[in-house]
Amino acid sequence: MESTGSQPALLSQKEAFARIRLLRSPHIGPITYRQLLARFGTAEHSLEALPELGAKGKSSYSAAPVERIEREVDAVRRASAKYLFHDQPDYPPLLAQLDSVPPIVTYRGDATLAAKPCVAMVGARNASAAAIKLAREFAAELSSEGFTVVSGLARGIDGAAHEGSFPLTIGVIASGIDIAYPPQPEALQERIANEGLIIAEQRPGTEAKGSHFPSRNRIIAGLAAGTLVVEAAPRSGSLITARLAARRSARARKAATI
Repeated sequence: MESTGSQPALLSQKEAFARIRLLRSPHIGPITYRQLLARFGTAEHSLEALPELGAKGKSSYSAAPVERIEREVDAVRRASAKYLFHDQPDYPPLLAQLDSVPPIVTYRGDATLAAKPCVAMVGARNASAAAIKLAREFAAELSSEGFTVVSGLARGIDGAAHEGSFPLTIGVIASGIDIAYPPQPEALQERIANEGLIIAEQRPGTEAKGSHFPSRNRIIAGLAAGTLVVEAAPRSGSLITARLAARRSARARKAATI
């Protein structure tokens, strides 16, 4: 294996591969993943401990097959994407502060955009023409002031936000890094990958499902210092993103007063 992505020298290829394999293993979610790393020090040691942990506990732990991870790494490479790990220096700093921080993401484009001041912009897919125009203008003004605009690459407000803020824009997708969903913004997704930044939490080859969108929304909110909602339905995912951002801000204010 030539490379698993952009890791500094402190994280070897072998350990990077082991981390991917650990997170993709059955019954290993982000919380268990971090607990194992904290307990055993490395993903390699964590993988070695899985059979014994499974024998002692209620869950049956077994490492993901090496061949499956090799295929995944090949898919990431073919997509011209890279891996980013939660404790690496170039991981987005605000996202790293989330309680539910994604341990591993894949990305295409300029990762340094996530280190700039970011503002999330979300809203309705079936937005009015006036709202789309307003979103595009807001995004253009924000980018002209040096802000990176983060959105979810959907039709409507998301697309307008990306288009108005080029090249300072980040698209967070609910599918794998090699999948465009929905199909309509495929050209937009490719342009963002070439000029801005695309981030995905799902493994490559994964089609977007309804259950993936709340996870995507937490990343959008987690990347940004603020969230702007432009025309959204009362029960929309856009307002879920706004609520996530509000909770994060409340926790930050509480921590600042302690």
